[in-house]
Amino acid sequence: MKKILFATVALLALGAAAPAIGADLGARNYYKQAPAYAAPIYNWTGFYLGAHLGGAFSSDSNFSGLTTGNNANGRFLGGLQAGADWQFNPNWVVGVEGQYSWLSGNVGAVFPGGYAYANDQRGLGSITGRVGYTWGPGLVYVKGGYAYSDNNERVTLGGVPVAFAISGDHSNGYTVGAGVEYMFAPNWSAKAEYQYYNFGDAHFTAPAAMVPAGNFTTDDHTLKAGVNYRFNWGGPVAARY
Repeated sequence: MKKILFATVALLALGAAAPAIGADLGARNYYKQAPAYAAPIYNWTGFYLGAHLGGAFSSDSNFSGLTTGNNANGRFLGGLQAGADWQFNPNWVVGVEGQYSWLSGNVGAVFPGGYAYANDQRGLGSITGRVGYTWGPGLVYVKGGYAYSDNNERVTLGGVPVAFAISGDHSNGYTVGAGVEYMFAPNWSAKAEYQYYNFGDAHFTAPAAMVPAGNFTTDDHTLKAGVNYRFNWGGPVAARY
């Protein structure tokens, strides 16, 4: 009986000590596997607002070869743009954009007899559609549509303004262009583009001294760099896990 009683007491003591021994061994470590990296998903669908800077260069072969003003030297421009894009299928983007650029300087020519023509062209506007191809953050596109020239013209003789008449509408025309845009941060993109504006042919019908050499084309070649803030209705740039 003493042996049985001793063995029973020993087993009970060992059972009571087991939790303490387990605690001394420390808790088991658990490791959570990090999620796999997924490339960001870029969304071009949505509205945007932006601004741009650049330069404009007009044709230098107007007025039957007469020497012209700032045409070839270029003029500074700066302006605003707003538009909306839709991405589909899944690498194509279509959209519409309105844009206005303020211009510095003027263009013009001096005619035989002392008459001088100047156009303080105040700005260039356009409403265009565009089609582009995207590869994630990058987009290349072409554009085209309606163009407007904010003309401010005058003719002087010896510095004194004189009456004149021009045949042809050279305020309304067309524009075409191409560019590249890059989404460098969520909702932000930068762009560079070339845009050509053409407002058709016109010619002077008065005064008579300007008629023989008074044929010209109002057009502008422009280079612009800009930035857009994009209000993506399909969601911002995000990573999928």
